[in-house]
Amino acid sequence: MTVGEAAALIRSGDVVAFATETVYGLGANALDAGAVRRIYAIKGRPASSPLIVHVGTIDMARALVTEWPQTAQRLASRYWPGPLTLVLPKQPHVPDVVTAGLPTVGIRMPAHPQALELIRASGCPIAAPSANRFTQLSPTTAQHVRDAFGGSVPVLDGGPCSVGIESTVLSLATTPATLLRPGMIPRDEIEAITGPLAEPAAGQSGHGEPHASPGLHERHYQPRTPLLLDTTPHPGRGIVLRLGHELPAGAREFAARLYEVLHSADAQGYDWIAIEPPPRTPEWDGIRDRLRRAASKS
Repeated sequence: MTVGEAAALIRSGDVVAFATETVYGLGANALDAGAVRRIYAIKGRPASSPLIVHVGTIDMARALVTEWPQTAQRLASRYWPGPLTLVLPKQPHVPDVVTAGLPTVGIRMPAHPQALELIRASGCPIAAPSANRFTQLSPTTAQHVRDAFGGSVPVLDGGPCSVGIESTVLSLATTPATLLRPGMIPRDEIEAITGPLAEPAAGQSGHGEPHASPGLHERHYQPRTPLLLDTTPHPGRGIVLRLGHELPAGAREFAARLYEVLHSADAQGYDWIAIEPPPRTPEWDGIRDRLRRAASKS
């Protein structure tokens, strides 16, 4: 599939999987409520989990929100294109289905050149959660998407994702700004622009009220094989993944390979997968968040 063909599908109200620098997204015209509902249906995603809207320019982002504070401009100038999502009060023309009925919308400008080309060719912002079944492992290659959906979802192959885990999500609709989901952008770098960040309110991991951000369900990012955060052999046939061996010891390299390694291990028919817990230092915050949710039994 070419970018032009994918853009034509987006314009017609269809759903297309495409690569970003974080993970592959399941994209549709963010201003077409019917198209966005198809995303939820394909993924089996609950309506309480909002979507991130991908834009090609800052002007496109500003057209979706009622406020664009100086802090948003400074963050966008520093991190866009890149793996940072900003949550701001939405314009009325942004469909409620995109935002789980919330008055805010999450926006980011992806750093993948093909994703930016797709947005430009489509002529609209693209709402796109990860291109997987809800709560399952996120895809970082086109083959991961095909494995999840077979031939039911057209895929624009953009190669492997370079960042490898989902974006940092930061709400500027609160005072102080709130870090809703950690990612690979260091917290101290963000706080140098925003000042001290607040933590999400308690109860954001439930299944009732709308979530302020994607990725807040307690069980998320999970392989089919039970995942354990330790290096202890367990009964049955399994594999232990260790830093510096199956996975790199550096946070950025680890993140870039994490889902690929888990997809590969998940395909082997193991009874369990154990992974060495990463260091408890700030650069690993986003990775620890994904692994904690991936290993959750609740």
